[in-house]
Amino acid sequence: MPNRRDEAEAERAREAAALLDRVNRDAETVGASSLVRVAEATRDHFAARDASDSDPIELWGRRIGRALALILVAVLLFQLVATYLLP
Repeated sequence: MPNRRDEAEAERAREAAALLDRVNRDAETVGASSLVRVAEATRDHFAARDASDSDPIELWGRRIGRALALILVAVLLFQLVATYLLP
């Protein structure tokens, strides 16, 4: 039969564990976690993870299209910088 002291210690241990869990969760750097989430979303986007795996042509078509779009954006950005910022 547990006495009041054992019950109080068990309750304090539960509260301490909950507090430590909350501290660990809140101590996570907001910027770092957001950066990781954005990097993973970008990786998944360019890997075409949203395409169905049953059609390899669609999968590779999306990958190639997204890679070409990225190259086009880089070229346009370079042209913009070269035209307006460098002269």
